[in-house]
Formats: sequence, C-alpha cells, structure tokens
Amino acid sequence: MSPHILILGGTTEARELAAALASRPGWRVTTSLAGRVTRPGAVAGEVRVGGFGGAEGLADWLREEQVDALVDATHPFARAITAHAARAAAATGVPSVVLRRPGWRPGPGDRWHPVDSLDEAARLLPGLGRRVFLTTGRMELAAFAHLTALHFVVRSVELPEPPLPPHTEVLLARGPFTVADESALLQEHRIDVLVTKDSGAAATSAKLTAARELALPVVVVRRPALPDGVTAVPDVAGVQRWLDLTPR
Repeated sequence: MSPHILILGGTTEARELAAALASRPGWRVTTSLAGRVTRPGAVAGEVRVGGFGGAEGLADWLREEQVDALVDATHPFARAITAHAARAAAATGVPSVVLRRPGWRPGPGDRWHPVDSLDEAARLLPGLGRRVFLTTGRMELAAFAHLTALHFVVRSVELPEPPLPPHTEVLLARGPFTVADESALLQEHRIDVLVTKDSGAAATSAKLTAARELALPVVVVRRPALPDGVTAVPDVAGVQRWLDLTPR
C-alpha cells in the first residue's frame, strides 16, 4: 500500500520536502497550507488549503484520509498549529515529526536584545531607537500600535493587518534579500533599531549581517517552545531519514 504523508507547510523546507517525497514512486504526498498568503509558491504533490478546525478536525482528517505519517513543517512561530498537530497525532497514533530549521545565534559585534514576546519587544523599543525596521510578519503588529512617538518601516509580502502604529511605512517585498540590499534599506530609511523573530532562515538572515555592520541594536523574539514529547529534526534530510525508519 502506498504511504500517505501529510505535510503541514508554508515554509521553504516544506516545499523542498514535498518535492523530495513526491518523487518517490507510489508515495502520496499532501501539503496543507493555511491560506494566509494569496500567492504561495508552487508545491509538488497534492495541496490542501485552509484550516482543519483545531486538533480534533485534524485528527478526523488523518483518519479519513488514511495518513501514515505527519510532518509539521510550519513556521517556528506557528504555535497553535504545532500544538494541534501534536494532539492530533497522539489521538490517532499517526507517527509525527516536527521539521524546525536551527535558530540564529549572535556573533561577534552583534547587539542583540532577546525577548520572549512582541509585547516585550515593544516595551524595549523606546529606549533603543526612534526609527524601527519591523520584520515580524503582518499578523501581529497590534503590539506596537501604541508607540505613537516612533516611526516604523514594516516589510511584508502582503499588506499587514490593522491596527498599526500611526507612523508606519509599509514595504511590500518578497525575499531573499542580500546584505547589500538590507544595508541600503537600513541607511535609506535611517533605521536605528531592527525587530525580528528568530525564524532561523538563511534567506532572511542578511538583515542581521547588515545590522551588525552598521552597529544597530536588534530585538530578537525567541521561538516558542515545542510541545512536550515531540520529535524534532533540523532539515529535510532528517525528515527523510525519520520516514525511512518509521513503521507505517
């Protein structure tokens, strides 16, 4: 019987994994996308768009579609879906693994200020600068909306959701970006502090290098912890090894 693998996707690694698994003869690969981006990149295999209805809905889908293994390859900050995936896998007995790229680490010359939340980041900002490059995504900018004395430059693939800080300039752009790109942006907009989440992606790390070279402070939001008991691997090759060793 052909194995059916469900990938909870939306990341570069999820697309790479789908392509690798879909090339295996007889394998059925379904990638689930949340649908928050209107123009997602091409994905190999079958694609499902939209939510499941929480952990219970996901568990029902795993049973109905006879899924043999579940791979959570969502963004490191997709706390809710990761929790739902862990609960659904436990409820159904479907083997599961979390694909999490390694986080960033500060190097010599970095002026990082690690925090545990966007609210904590917002509390730090007035003491660090007045012109903020905000690259935390488009969904949770309300944490900064009360900072009326600061000017924000927000970069996003799509228009951010309100409420926004009153002095906000939106840049619509999709990476990857080079260090030269990021350095030019920081200087053109006279940025004096950067705020980012620890996504860990190499494609988005150039801004950290540019900030280091310009001696700018960087507020880095730490990743949420993974649910207890989940298995995590750092890359696509790790998922493939896990699948090859997992009875189905």
